[in-house]
Amino acid sequence: MQVALTAGVFDGQGWGQLGDLGLALLLSAAIGLEREIRQKSAGLRTHTLVGFASALIMLVSKYGFADVLGDNVALDPSRVAAQIVSGIGFIGGGLIFVRRDAVRGLTTAAVVWLTCAVGMAAGAGLWVLAIAVTVGHFLVVFAFTPLTGLLPRSKYAQTPLRLTYLDGRGALRRVLSACTDKGFVIAELTVDRERREQGGVSIWLVVQGPGSISDLASTLMDIDGVLTVAGTDLDASAS
Repeated sequence: MQVALTAGVFDGQGWGQLGDLGLALLLSAAIGLEREIRQKSAGLRTHTLVGFASALIMLVSKYGFADVLGDNVALDPSRVAAQIVSGIGFIGGGLIFVRRDAVRGLTTAAVVWLTCAVGMAAGAGLWVLAIAVTVGHFLVVFAFTPLTGLLPRSKYAQTPLRLTYLDGRGALRRVLSACTDKGFVIAELTVDRERREQGGVSIWLVVQGPGSISDLASTLMDIDGVLTVAGTDLDASAS
């Protein structure tokens, strides 16, 4: 029994390696569950599979070539592990998209990359590091989010707003004037020809300035002829 167990550890198929895989599965699922609850594009299954597979690849890198080693064969086990970092970039890149100069999916892509690292650490037998990084993930997503809301808004920050107004009432002229009065600069103005609401004209405004977007949206909604104001930094569409 002792001989069989020792042989299993040597060829990378013992209880220790199964424990590494189990830890990777558990930690990756914990990270994925947080993403699933927040309804992100990559959720529980994606993160669990990424971390689980990364751990397996690390184990293959460590033990998978033991049978071919000899006096005339020298292998670098880190080369296989390095390809995980390169390969995960394809998944991360597929999660990032840009719409009207607004980038979405960066955090989700970074979390997938982190989950890959957690799986690699677990597969390498670095349990303490894998657990510590998982704890760090939850610290960042839960503690840093309210912290960023307390930071002063940068005057260089750009925010897209979708605004619908009734044509022929001079509403657009008053909207641009209100933005200027609030200290905002109109960085871009485009007409959304695919969307018309209640006979109104829908446009996209990209505003830049240090003021409050919520206050600006409230001011714009008070303008006669403006039907709706919506934006990524608003809690809900004003109507």
